[in-house]
Amino acid sequence: MPQVMRSGQTEGPQRALIFSFLVWCLMLTGAARAASLPDFTELVEEASPGVVNISTSRASPSPAGYGGHPDLQQIPEFFRHFFGDQLPGPGGNGQMPRQMQSTGSGFIVSADGIVLTNNHVVEGADEIIVRLADRRELVAELVGTDPDTDLAVLRVKADDLPVLKLGKSSKLKVGEWVLAIGSPFGFDYTVTAGIVSALARSLPSENYVPFIQTDVAINPGNSGGPLFNLDGEVVGINSQIYTRSGGFMGVSFAIPIDVAMNAVEQIRETGQVSRGWLGVLIQEVNRDLAESFGLKKPHGALVAQVMPESPAAKAGLRPGDVILSFEDDEIDLSSELPHLVGRVKPGTEAELEIIRAGERQTLDIIVGQVPGSDEVTATTGKRPSTDASTLNLEVRDLTAEEKAQLQISGGVVVTNVMAGPAAAAGIRAGDVISTVNNERVNSVGDLRTIVGKLPNDKSIPVLIIRNGNPAFVVMRIED
Repeated sequence: MPQVMRSGQTEGPQRALIFSFLVWCLMLTGAARAASLPDFTELVEEASPGVVNISTSRASPSPAGYGGHPDLQQIPEFFRHFFGDQLPGPGGNGQMPRQMQSTGSGFIVSADGIVLTNNHVVEGADEIIVRLADRRELVAELVGTDPDTDLAVLRVKADDLPVLKLGKSSKLKVGEWVLAIGSPFGFDYTVTAGIVSALARSLPSENYVPFIQTDVAINPGNSGGPLFNLDGEVVGINSQIYTRSGGFMGVSFAIPIDVAMNAVEQIRETGQVSRGWLGVLIQEVNRDLAESFGLKKPHGALVAQVMPESPAAKAGLRPGDVILSFEDDEIDLSSELPHLVGRVKPGTEAELEIIRAGERQTLDIIVGQVPGSDEVTATTGKRPSTDASTLNLEVRDLTAEEKAQLQISGGVVVTNVMAGPAAAAGIRAGDVISTVNNERVNSVGDLRTIVGKLPNDKSIPVLIIRNGNPAFVVMRIED
């Protein structure tokens, strides 16, 4: 007679089978994920010999803190008693050193001993020591530096130097794996990896470097070290981090190797770096400005000022022009233009595509060389004001002295702003109004005439000068 089995009799075996199946699935998933991640071992073995540690020393006029070593100064107070007398300074019993020391990283780019690093690693150094992977320590000669790109070129005398392969940073893509080798906090040949987070990133203090942004862990001591792609080619030089704590917070910046090598070639040939210059002050194009200049979307670099006798002035550029491309390179953000112009050799002829009064034009320009900058400031006089009632502000003509200081031929000074279109646009007392709706304002009378024919409910570009700096604002006159 057939036997009837109760469910409880099979529950244990079924659970065991299901558990085994789930474990098997998890193992397969883990193996698949591991297989999709890059293996850096071969890259590190081949590339490490070309990476160097750089230490510098310089006379210190004041106490250098804990051992004179910037990395040791970052050790929390409650850990310092473990170092005893090895940490001179507060909490230690040793004597203050007479030399200030720092460390960084670098890499070899040619068999004749050329080593690249950051300028800030060697700046002000009395002696530079390059330590190779085989533990040789060589005194380095400073060939030249370029503070604008934070680059330094060194030379060491040695034979059979391991040279790293150089790649093309222009071929990098966001999301691509990259790897860094350096000496964070003095720990030589530390390897960290991540991905490219962004390209052509502009930083407030840098005008000529379109930085590679990564999430590779970079810390003090990594500066000057190489950033590799998966082919083992150097695509960047680790230079800066964004931090609020002094350590890595997930945002690092590297100098593109294409930019760096352009500077290296000039340093080796002439001892200095020359950069292209147009002689314009530019600003970003936002949505309202794009509408006012007849653009379908915000892009390009808006010319706010043209320097007298500059390449831009000779080529016919005007305030209010929007530069859309430079030598066939389209400009999306205004910060891209200095990068493009800066890498061009002075004296080279280049082509600009602009939009002026809603029409596209092409201009030929001879790129100049970056000169020294002179600061100009705006001043306010005491002449009586005149009302520009439609805009709800009071203005007066510029004095001859003010025009000379600002290096402009016309404009009016805002003496008072009431609630209205001008105030809503951000115009304030002390601003100099130079153009309205792309028409030049030479006097209070000009402003009255121009304002009288402004259309309602339309974005109007207004060029102002504030504290010596020109900028466009957008004004709208409501019905």
